[in-house]
Amino acid sequence: MFLRNRLKGAPDAQGDVTKAAPAVPNMAERPEAVTIATRPAEAPKPAPAKPRPQLDPHTALKNKVHRLLVENMRSQNLDETSSPDAIKEAIRHGIDQVLAEDNRLLSRVERDRTVEDLYHDMLGLGPIEPLLSDDSISEVMVNGPHSVYIERGGRIEKTDVTFSDGAHLIRVIDRIVSRVGRRIDESSPMCDARLPDGSRVNAIIPPLAIDGAALTIRKFRKDPLKVDSLIDYGSMTEPMAEFLKGCVEARLNVLISGGTGSGKTTLLNVLSSFIPTHERLITIEDAAELQLQQDHVIRLETRPANVEGAGRVDQAELVKNSLRMRPDRIILGEIRGGEALAMLQAMNTGHEGSLATIHANTTRDALARLETMVLMAGMDLPLRAIREQTASAINLILQIERSTDGARRVTSITEVVGMEGDILQLQDIYTFVREGVDENGKIVGAHRPTGIRPKCADQLKLKGIPLPVDLFQIGGWS
Repeated sequence: MFLRNRLKGAPDAQGDVTKAAPAVPNMAERPEAVTIATRPAEAPKPAPAKPRPQLDPHTALKNKVHRLLVENMRSQNLDETSSPDAIKEAIRHGIDQVLAEDNRLLSRVERDRTVEDLYHDMLGLGPIEPLLSDDSISEVMVNGPHSVYIERGGRIEKTDVTFSDGAHLIRVIDRIVSRVGRRIDESSPMCDARLPDGSRVNAIIPPLAIDGAALTIRKFRKDPLKVDSLIDYGSMTEPMAEFLKGCVEARLNVLISGGTGSGKTTLLNVLSSFIPTHERLITIEDAAELQLQQDHVIRLETRPANVEGAGRVDQAELVKNSLRMRPDRIILGEIRGGEALAMLQAMNTGHEGSLATIHANTTRDALARLETMVLMAGMDLPLRAIREQTASAINLILQIERSTDGARRVTSITEVVGMEGDILQLQDIYTFVREGVDENGKIVGAHRPTGIRPKCADQLKLKGIPLPVDLFQIGGWS
């Protein structure tokens, strides 16, 4: 009771009233505190304004002519369907008009350069258009508006090509993806697409790309590589090519494994050239890039979701649908997810001779990834059942890699021979034996048979495709 009365300020036993201590300290006794409390807050100093980048005269001229052309295109009945000559003539007229207003002169070389740059900006892919026209370049990598790299001969080089700014690069990306009915914006900042010539495109923009939009273009070869070219390049030997030709003709199922840019699609195109012309082929890809030489080919391509998030069609659905289209062979550009199970089932149910690629660094890694992607299909299958499906579906695994010297080589041809317990049994038929590096940084080595006669040789013989025995003997066929 005494404590309760003290808290309430009630009289104590002597009749005094106990007052609570003041909640705020007496500032008069602490002059230094008053000074601190009453000092006005200093306004933050504004950050120095960044100087606006000055456009070079050529870019400034292009921007001014571009604005003029946009205003005049409709009145001149010009659009993307107009002939290149008509559009370039309109560009020349616009350049003359702007030069007259600015009282400037241009040499013939500068004028022609400006016409080409504006034409590419308006209807092409801007400053990277000349790179795409260069057959010696296999890949174009845009890391931002002022950083463009290429791959030539397996080596990456930096170019002096630049975009005006980030908005210019975004416009080019939007032009690419819109042509194939896709979109790229903040809600969907990644996109796979293709150019009219079949080149594969990947684009990613902010906020996912922190330093600005990035664009990667894997160029489509105008003249598809033949098997002779791969032999000349050292990617494989003649005996290896002869063996693979027999396997494809005998309708063995082949899986091609390798890292990014190792040449999986190129090798798949070469193997597909061995398929008889009378067969019905169905290709399934995220972005169509296969170059099949046969006439009877149906090309299927996935579709992303629309703005509302509906309408997506993935590879698994396309594989299931292709089974109703009476295919002789199914060619899957790349196994990426749940379509792995549908593909294995197709290979096991009368669709032999199918081909597919997968991202993996070794043959064993390829099988492990395949198992993982089968589980991604949502089926609660035991691991042994998946491996039994794999052992009965896949006959050969080709491992290909891009080496440090830029060369692309088939490093092994491996046969899946069956199961032993819960383990898939593999045997190498051919391997690449690396011996060292020469003074120019080129890898020294050779493809060699392991001396093992493949189990599938009997299958090929029954189908009327006998292979010479010395094809697999060490030093047998050079």
